[in-house]
Amino acid sequence: MPYAMVRIAAFFIGGALLGIYQPEILSELHASLLALLFSLLFLGFYFLPKSLRGRSTWLGFASLSAIFMLGYVNLLFHTEGRRPEHFIHATSSIQKYRAVVSSSMEEKEKSWRVVLTVNAIQHKEVWKPATGNVLVYISKNSPVQLSYGDELLVDGAPAELTPPANPYEFDFKRFLTFRNIYHQQFVRREQILLLNQHQDRGFLYYSQQARAWASQKMKEFVHGEREQAIALALVLGVTDGLDNELQNAYSASGAMHVLAVSGLHVGIIYWMILLLLKPVRSLSWSAWLIAGISLVCLWAYAFVTGLSPSVLRAVTMFSFVAIARPFARHTNIYNTLAASAFILLIYNPFLIMSVGFQLSYLAVLGIVYLQRPIYRLLEPDSRFLDWCWSISCVSIAAQMATFALGLLYFHQFPVYFLFSNLFVIPGSFVVLVVGILLLALSFVSPVASVVGLVLEWSIKILNWGVFAVEDLPYSLINGVYLTTFQCWLLMGVIMSFILLFEFRKFRYAVSAFMIILVFTFIQWRHHYREVDKRQLIVYRVNGHGVIEWIDHGKSYFYTDSLLLNDQEKIRFHIRPNRIASGVGEIHANDSTFIKTRKEFSHLNFPGTKVLWLNKKVSDLPGHIKTDYLVIGNNAVGSLDEIADKIHFRKIILESSNSQRYSERITKEAALKNIDVHSVVTEGAFQINI
Repeated sequence: MPYAMVRIAAFFIGGALLGIYQPEILSELHASLLALLFSLLFLGFYFLPKSLRGRSTWLGFASLSAIFMLGYVNLLFHTEGRRPEHFIHATSSIQKYRAVVSSSMEEKEKSWRVVLTVNAIQHKEVWKPATGNVLVYISKNSPVQLSYGDELLVDGAPAELTPPANPYEFDFKRFLTFRNIYHQQFVRREQILLLNQHQDRGFLYYSQQARAWASQKMKEFVHGEREQAIALALVLGVTDGLDNELQNAYSASGAMHVLAVSGLHVGIIYWMILLLLKPVRSLSWSAWLIAGISLVCLWAYAFVTGLSPSVLRAVTMFSFVAIARPFARHTNIYNTLAASAFILLIYNPFLIMSVGFQLSYLAVLGIVYLQRPIYRLLEPDSRFLDWCWSISCVSIAAQMATFALGLLYFHQFPVYFLFSNLFVIPGSFVVLVVGILLLALSFVSPVASVVGLVLEWSIKILNWGVFAVEDLPYSLINGVYLTTFQCWLLMGVIMSFILLFEFRKFRYAVSAFMIILVFTFIQWRHHYREVDKRQLIVYRVNGHGVIEWIDHGKSYFYTDSLLLNDQEKIRFHIRPNRIASGVGEIHANDSTFIKTRKEFSHLNFPGTKVLWLNKKVSDLPGHIKTDYLVIGNNAVGSLDEIADKIHFRKIILESSNSQRYSERITKEAALKNIDVHSVVTEGAFQINI
């Protein structure tokens, strides 16, 4: 059984996925009983005579079925919302709650974001124990400084996370659910009372303190906002300081992977350890010594970076590689990778839904399986060309393995990734090594200042190269829409071609052709249904009125200047629908369809008319006919004000209105039997014309 661990991990993952998509198909008790039954069957078949026909088949079936059910049970066990003591069962009656800070504070545009772990709730003046996590946003209006382990008293009740309000918008609720977070709360400084500082002084607390110390040293010896941001991201995995322009440049050049500490960084550190320990390899007991030192160094690095999930994942993966080296004759890399994934998923089965987890393991598998065959296709004459070809082979292998997932999650493909990685990978190597050296020498200020200067200029050169690649023509294929099923089809096509070149069997060419046909049909169907049409959308973007008319790939977008300049909100709330609708041309506040007066606007789109009232109306001309009346900024005090002046089919309350106002107008409209859609409470309004 050369790939026993691969099969075990695959079936365990299968059980976890069943628990994610069908959590109610079996109770924890019934699933546990099934796991026990299959385990007993395995033992029964194991002790049968080996000569018995079919014994091995039934043995494998029983063992893998038991592992599958254990994966399902493990997922249910780690779903905190299923526990009776979770405060999700009493959210509406919470007056106050006690909680412990369980993450570092992240700086946002108008607030600080932090995760709190609840330990008690107040219900009808009575305190009772509870569990659960809350994502809390603290207003920046008043200064606040919280540390990991601080115990707080928070006034008010957390609100349950809501599903996406706009078409194709990122499902933030689902994303947080995979982190066992089901609630959020927006609070002011006066709603928080610090009860105890650093109440939980566990291992993670000291790791967070180490990360804060390392961040402070980086900022002390590296100057320049962007240089500091790259140093913190590349060495410590702290990405708070990365601005949109910097992220877009690294994304367009295919270098985004270096901005989050992952397998590449940990792999570099592991390679450095092996290089430094090369002189002791001749000793008879060196294999275990190297493995021990490697583990200590890798986990020390994880400790300094704050034990973030991405670092833990990468360090665990390479820890298994380090442990496997002394057993080199009896192990293979696929079993080693599967074992590391298996251990991680036992600890946290929701990692299987993490983009970083998926991309990390696919990239490593691609490099392990494809790098060597690709490298053998060419034999460069010079050492320099051989070095370039070697790095390119790693990039090609990783890109082939992650290509489909990259399109699914990021909707883009960096055209010059091969060229950029020729300097990005060596550049990130230099930055990482010099950054670690800076932390090691930070106690000697004169030397650390020199090392900090070297690090600063290394980052300047790296950034210059990244921005240069971004400026190249057609550097990024953007706006690619892909469904999850199409992602699987793309993976099938790539795998079919790989098998075709490896085994030279015609059936793999046929399978690739058939998969491409299915992929093309789905893409044509999507184009016919979602792209080749006209649609009117009134988006929900809190505090802003947003109307978009999409006409066969052209967008006519109307909103205020604040939102137009807020690319982050547009990217999150509006761009996903544009990608799905095949928008390639955007006209912002274009005069083609709109006529604006002092207090209202007429939007005359082909096939439909919209009247947009977004200011207090003092004098409306009478007998206005429109299809949709859009009201914003609490512009209409009562529907009686417009009853005899505007004739409409439907009222749309856009998201610049307050929630209280939207609820009041909605109730008034219901009494008058008027059709109304509140974007604030119901989500975006969308209709095909």
